[in-house]
Amino acid sequence: MNEPTMTRYTFCLLIAIVPSALAQQPPIRQLGPVASKSTESWSNIASVRALPGGRVLVNDVFGRKVVLLDSSLSKVAVVADTTPATSTAYSGRFASLIPYRGDSTLFVDPQSMSMMVVDPDGKMTRVMALPRSEDAGALGGLLGSSAGLDARGRLVYRAPVRFFRGAPPTPGAGAPPQMPTPPDSALIVRVDLATRQVDTIGVIRTPKVNIQVSQDDKGNMRVISEVNPLPVVDDWAVLPDGSIAFVRGKDYHVDFVNADGSKNSAPKIPFEWQRLSDEDKVAFIDSVKAARARLAASQPTPGLTPAGAPAGGAAASGPDGGGQRVVVQMGPDGGRGGGAGFNGQPQLNFVSPSDLPDYKPPFFANSVRADAEGNIWVRTIPTKQIPGGPIYDVINHEGKLVDRVQVPANRTIIGFGTGGTVYLVSRDGTSMTLERARVR
Repeated sequence: MNEPTMTRYTFCLLIAIVPSALAQQPPIRQLGPVASKSTESWSNIASVRALPGGRVLVNDVFGRKVVLLDSSLSKVAVVADTTPATSTAYSGRFASLIPYRGDSTLFVDPQSMSMMVVDPDGKMTRVMALPRSEDAGALGGLLGSSAGLDARGRLVYRAPVRFFRGAPPTPGAGAPPQMPTPPDSALIVRVDLATRQVDTIGVIRTPKVNIQVSQDDKGNMRVISEVNPLPVVDDWAVLPDGSIAFVRGKDYHVDFVNADGSKNSAPKIPFEWQRLSDEDKVAFIDSVKAARARLAASQPTPGLTPAGAPAGGAAASGPDGGGQRVVVQMGPDGGRGGGAGFNGQPQLNFVSPSDLPDYKPPFFANSVRADAEGNIWVRTIPTKQIPGGPIYDVINHEGKLVDRVQVPANRTIIGFGTGGTVYLVSRDGTSMTLERARVR
């Protein structure tokens, strides 16, 4: 084959390969119909826990309550709330629900350093201490909602960030405290609840955060936290059989730690990668600013659900959420009586457009969930304007893309039940709605 013929052959081969990669993507289909809707008032649902008979536990972190609902999403009982006279008080704002043995559930309260075992009827049967007190924040709240048990009953969760080894550095006289730059990765660990032995099973890439501290002549400290609104990140999930899936955002594939302890990496998942020009990056920053302003105006506590993050508490504020630049001033002018506090509302800014990636990543942080059949659902970042709600890639236990599902507008998936049940949340101003639908 001479050189001109080889060149034409290579060109035609490339043309054939690119569409074929996209052709491997299943067609987008709509989620099944909504079967029931809760009339209960919710502030911010962090997670749900499906139970036998169609019942479900709902954790409202802002409303500070855990409620047991029946199959029609009507209230059966309050499992935990803020009532001080009961032993089921919801003492901390960011408690979590973690699937436990059989159909029982762990209710983790970071403030009391305890884990309560909740039976399928919504009764708290016993109390256990946290495996490690320093992990209270990691096991509670929004990050704790991703935790679960592996095949040997060990608790798997994301370890908290540790900024220093040993004592933190001491600033010089008159200098503001030194604020370390948080790492751009996090450890996924597992702990044996009997022996309290902890080991690391994986590492995920997290958004990079830059922190700056300055102090004026009045002693006021100015803390600036700047993050990227379009970070390339990893995510993870515990599957029903106890295996752990790590979804990699850089090249979009899944690494598995299987139930028997073996590990394997699946091939890359077909994805329509969208290149971002300089003009695209500027437009994206402008759109995030506008979305963030609308969100701040609609929520009673600005900054708790970042721009770009799914509704329903699927992303935490700060490093794991959407990008923003938060400016907090503390000191004599920062709050009443000279106490530390906000000097007005936090000022929000964003990184330079040039700091955005050249290709739009496939998903944001906290966008991965596992269904009851062991499939991995990834809430993808849209690469084109399609009417309706978010589109989820459905990946099987072999790491292959088997389905693409679009949910109704203004809704996101918060959890799954058996038999093809899916739970959705939507936000209307300061309240949320919970719905049950069918996968098909």
